Amino acid sequence: MDQTAKITKALLKNTTNPKLAWQLFKRVLSSPTTTDVSLQTVPTITRILIRSNMFDEIDTLHSLLLSLKPLKSSQSSVFLIVRILAESGFLDKAFSQFKSMRKHFPENPPTIYLYNVLIEYCIKTRRVDCVMWLYNDMAVVKVSPETYTFNLLIRALCDSGHLEEARELFDKMSDKGCRPNEFSFGILVHGYCRAGLASEGLELLGLMRSLGVSPNRVVYNTLISSFCREGKTDDAEKLVERMREDGLFPDVVTFNSRISALCKGGKVLEASRIFRDMQIDEALGLPRPNIITYNLMLEGFCKEGMLEDTKTLVESTIKVYGSLKVESYNIWLLGLIKNRKLLEAQVVLKEMVDKGVEPNIYSYNILMDGLCKNRMLSDARTVMNLMRSSGISPDTVTYSILLHGYCSEGKGFEANNVLHDMIRNGCNPTTYTCNILLHSLYKEGRISEAEDLLQKMNERGYGLDIVSCNIVIHGLCTSGKLDKAIEIVNEMWTHGSAALGNLGNSFIGLVDDSNSKKKCLPDLISYSTIISGLCKAGRLDEAKKKFIEMMGKNLQPDSVIYDTFIHSFCKEGKISSAFRVLKDMEKRGCNKSLQTYNSLILGLVNKSQIFEIFGLMDEMRERGISPNVFTYNTIIRCLCEGGKIEDATTSLDEMLQKGIYPNISSFRMLIKAFCEAFEFRVAQEVFEIAVSICGHNEGLYSLFFNELLNAGEVSEAKQIFEASLDRSFYLGKFLYNNLIDKLCKDEQLEVANGILHKMIDKGYGFDPASFMPVIDALGKRGNKREADELAERMMEMASDSRVANKVHQSAGELVHRKQNKHAGNDWQTIVHRDDGSSIALKTLKRVQKGWGQGNISSLQPQKYDFLDYWEGGN
Repeated sequence: MDQTAKITKALLKNTTNPKLAWQLFKRVLSSPTTTDVSLQTVPTITRILIRSNMFDEIDTLHSLLLSLKPLKSSQSSVFLIVRILAESGFLDKAFSQFKSMRKHFPENPPTIYLYNVLIEYCIKTRRVDCVMWLYNDMAVVKVSPETYTFNLLIRALCDSGHLEEARELFDKMSDKGCRPNEFSFGILVHGYCRAGLASEGLELLGLMRSLGVSPNRVVYNTLISSFCREGKTDDAEKLVERMREDGLFPDVVTFNSRISALCKGGKVLEASRIFRDMQIDEALGLPRPNIITYNLMLEGFCKEGMLEDTKTLVESTIKVYGSLKVESYNIWLLGLIKNRKLLEAQVVLKEMVDKGVEPNIYSYNILMDGLCKNRMLSDARTVMNLMRSSGISPDTVTYSILLHGYCSEGKGFEANNVLHDMIRNGCNPTTYTCNILLHSLYKEGRISEAEDLLQKMNERGYGLDIVSCNIVIHGLCTSGKLDKAIEIVNEMWTHGSAALGNLGNSFIGLVDDSNSKKKCLPDLISYSTIISGLCKAGRLDEAKKKFIEMMGKNLQPDSVIYDTFIHSFCKEGKISSAFRVLKDMEKRGCNKSLQTYNSLILGLVNKSQIFEIFGLMDEMRERGISPNVFTYNTIIRCLCEGGKIEDATTSLDEMLQKGIYPNISSFRMLIKAFCEAFEFRVAQEVFEIAVSICGHNEGLYSLFFNELLNAGEVSEAKQIFEASLDRSFYLGKFLYNNLIDKLCKDEQLEVANGILHKMIDKGYGFDPASFMPVIDALGKRGNKREADELAERMMEMASDSRVANKVHQSAGELVHRKQNKHAGNDWQTIVHRDDGSSIALKTLKRVQKGWGQGNISSLQPQKYDFLDYWEGGN
């Protein structure tokens, strides 16, 4: 073993005792006979000292080497220290020693290799200043750069988005005696493609040929992938053919790029054909699909809701790979959740566990998110418990999902428990988590609690971001504190989130705005919220001023803000103003949305400009914007009010043909219009269609019943009412008093009496005034006993304080809990009427005597305190 090897071995033996190794190295270096040998062990001792963070000793080593004579003998060793420091991540120390070395060796500059090493590590650590210094220093000492040097610099400029400078440097390579190679072109092409400039990258492909540089597969794949991402699939296909002409067969990366682009563009069937060719056409030399290909197709099928194809592909993947990896399962889970197949998603999660594929936290979070968004909060809780039992601790995302679910349902108590559970388990809330709670509190109108939360957020250092500020601004606007919201937006330009300190006493001095780095300024959402609030309050002039202010702050309006103005103008009947806004909107490059068209159509309907409405509908079709149920309902209303009912039914047919399901409002307008036109047979047909689509809806039945009754179609109205009783509908919107009265007047006493008894038998607590026509008719016929029985039943109902029009399961217990807003109680009128009816007078006397449990005071309208009712009062 030679002497160098012996010393190296001795140093390595003392790696765990670096101080001893250092003493040993210094002893060897100080001996004249072993100086050359010790220089060869400099890399070893340098690494030992770096691992032990002995940087003072490294500086001493640097000085010792510079003190050796002749200097040239130690120069390469100093270079080695610089290189090792840079590679170890200590760039500042490497740079410091490099500059020191340059002073000591002015006539002997470092090699281009060392410059390249330092430039590379400067780029990795984003030290642009150091890169420029090194490049200039190379020019000073006349060290010629290599192609590799230029490649490093071009990559650095591309990564920082300076494409013009990168291209300029690329073009100067030849002037410096460097010929661009395939990597030079590849770096620049990648830079252009990443910036969405694939066309410029394609031009470089032609330049490569003219310079005699053969494009490689990486360059082609980069361009193909970029064209695919931009949706230019035809250009991508041309490149694939050009690639083959150059003798380069497309590989799996090429095909994956094409499949990914087609799937994202909704052309899943086309992507599926390519995928199938890859699986079976080995004779064509096509690459076999890899797991990335399978996952891309899984995403594509799931996105388009092709779940049967997804399941088949999953089975195919298992056949090829033996099992499905957790990443593929997660794609499948996400697809099932997006397509609202929650039960199937839970089955897939169980299947993962059964097959030994451990779900990761992302798997559980996907399922929990789907369950929470579908209001299945208890199931989401169960999944979180399962997650814990599997040894996976919930993270901030998990808790935020559950928190958002409870807040969306207004379950503040449960949300608070989740927050405490989160903190108890060492998972600290983030600003995002707190923003969820903040939004929920403002949404529920719990303003003081929201302000308390803001205070706690600030005290605990979560930071108030622009989302927090916008939540507060929106909360103030919806709670009637619009001027306070405007004040906060104005103050934010100076004080950032500290402007929230203006909320009230509990908020004075809330936020310290001294840290300008955390200052958040108003954004488009802030102004959109304020402008919307002003428009809703009818303060359009102030809204316009805010719009101008926003533009002055270099915040460009989007279609949402324009739609707000258009809707407000249309609502106020200022159609010409709305179209002026529309013109400015289009001039600024904001496209019309469905909301834009709906607002304009609403405005035109209010002016009965049906011709212009259909013109807008034609324009929507040309632009590929599909109308929704609101659009059609607005048109149906206009047609019905204009007496063009047949055209209205045509619009209904068009809705159904386009797969846009009408809602209750659609049918209500048509039924009402046909009844008013005495087209009762057609109205019946529309009613039956409505029931088949919307189900047996109480509103539909009450509307049809009332319209039939008002039109004198008593027999048909009676049938609808009896069907409503069979379904135990709430009767608040039914004019049943009128039905009973008309039946009695038409001398159909038995029928009226039958309806009355049916209501009683089914447990309805309804308006006692309904008894009077039957009681009067029975009295006139001489059926005194039966009339008295009904009168007593009427008084029982009144004295029991039963709420009118509701079904009772038992005394005091209501099946339906809706308030009667539309049908008044006629009892007060009945007990004070004097129409010569002996039964009415008899009833009045009994009431005045306190007959039964009733008395005059108990029949007065009752007043309820909402808060008492909320807390459990009756």
